Amino acid sequence: MGRNPKTLLRKFHEAKWDEQIILEMSVPGERGILVREAEPEVRREVGSGVSAIPPGLRRRSKPGLPEVNQARVLRHFLHLSQETLGTDVNIDIGEGTCTMKYSPKVHEQISNRNPAIRDVHPLQPTETMQGTLEIVYKLEQLLKEVSGMDRFTFQPSGGAQGVYTSAAMIRAYHESRGDTQRTEAITTMFSHPCDAAAPATAGYKIITIMPDKDGYADIEAFKGALSKRTAGIFITNPEDTGIYNPLIDEFVKAAHEVGALCHTDQANANGILGIARARDAGFDLSQFNLHKTFSVPHQSTGGSVGALGCTAELAEFLPVPQVKLAGEKYYLDYNAPRSIGKVRSFIGNVPSLVKAYAWIMQLGDEGLRQVAICSVLNNNYLMQKLQQIPGVVVRYAPGRRRLEQVRYSWEKLYEDTGVGTEDVRRRMADFGVQSYSTSHLPWIVPQPFTIEPTESFSKDDLDEYVAILTQISKEAYENPEFVKGAPYNSVVHRNSSASMDDPVNIAVTWRQFVKKGLDKRVRRSATKRS
Repeated sequence: MGRNPKTLLRKFHEAKWDEQIILEMSVPGERGILVREAEPEVRREVGSGVSAIPPGLRRRSKPGLPEVNQARVLRHFLHLSQETLGTDVNIDIGEGTCTMKYSPKVHEQISNRNPAIRDVHPLQPTETMQGTLEIVYKLEQLLKEVSGMDRFTFQPSGGAQGVYTSAAMIRAYHESRGDTQRTEAITTMFSHPCDAAAPATAGYKIITIMPDKDGYADIEAFKGALSKRTAGIFITNPEDTGIYNPLIDEFVKAAHEVGALCHTDQANANGILGIARARDAGFDLSQFNLHKTFSVPHQSTGGSVGALGCTAELAEFLPVPQVKLAGEKYYLDYNAPRSIGKVRSFIGNVPSLVKAYAWIMQLGDEGLRQVAICSVLNNNYLMQKLQQIPGVVVRYAPGRRRLEQVRYSWEKLYEDTGVGTEDVRRRMADFGVQSYSTSHLPWIVPQPFTIEPTESFSKDDLDEYVAILTQISKEAYENPEFVKGAPYNSVVHRNSSASMDDPVNIAVTWRQFVKKGLDKRVRRSATKRS
């Protein structure tokens, strides 16, 4: 059933399956496929295979893999897919700063499903993978144009690791100059959280600059924090308020004056593609998330790439190997004595690099600029609509346009009705849309929500999203307890965010799940429900 033309809302109820974990579905003797045994001639030539493994590396017992037939496996994962909201099944503009956008399906065909990419092994001779290396090399040239940087690495497996790589390179740079007193890194409150966490992981003391009344990082406070101890600054611009800092070059200049290096986090650069370049503002390092701005699916870090660019002066510290071109031959260059080494295996997630390369090539330079223009248009259209909803507050810089996102607040709704941002999030699931990010802790903005509509979403999508939040606001003022009881149409009708924060209830592996007795607890809960 389509949307109601009067309300722009549609009926929705998500599928719910009381699905076991795949390991609990194991039936002794079941097989999804019977693997053919090696023929005698093969065994005579290469042995059993296991015999080639040193005894100290062999398992004492077989791995505890589930024994499940094909039909059971298919039903299991299809059931789970019906319980999931994501960018391909809903209007997914609500993941805060995550830059959720449509990923063309042709990219799957030319990357993950293409044997020429999928079956390439990173350890095979480089002369047999020239096409793959050519794509990686050319993607680097494209990102150099977009950012103004001189060199790139694609090793980092996400934005946070890209920032960590930058911090490691900054440390190596200062050490190469005999400067060992630089122990501090400066970031801002509304920069991405990893701009504090990653340098801290690299060993730096973090100084955070708070925003002024208009949401900008205070320039005087920033200058006051700079010293000979400052190794580098890690800053997002625009920050997670969506407001572009017009003084960004002054921040960079001030940092350079005390000998610090400057990193800009452009994980979601959707609003400035083809318009503003990191190097033109004076930055020394710039990192893009290919799984955000450049349309590679997020895949829960599985397909992520934190592409890190730097100036020629810092290139010698980049991770190895680097893809280079000699004449007409591409090769992997390990000859970098001052390299920080590796932050991940090989040269990064190649299928994701292929997707990003294809996306850029399909759009061209003018297309990238149109992506930015459409993203900013969508964001400002949505802001004009949302600020008309009772209970919604747009924080900071009144009257100023935003770029790719806006820092909103349900503070007024909470004061009037007691319904807060978490309540609204849960109720949104009843309309078939993924709930927005709760922004960053701590809640500098009370009852925050941050929305980033990219170029992928149509006016119809935006209008439906506005209609959903309008309806929830109306319900909150008329019957706040109803909103607080949500969700009603989702897979889980009530969840406890507190339980997810309790280490006792967290298990990231099956072994840990069983060890904590969570499997028995789940079975008891299922028995009570039935």
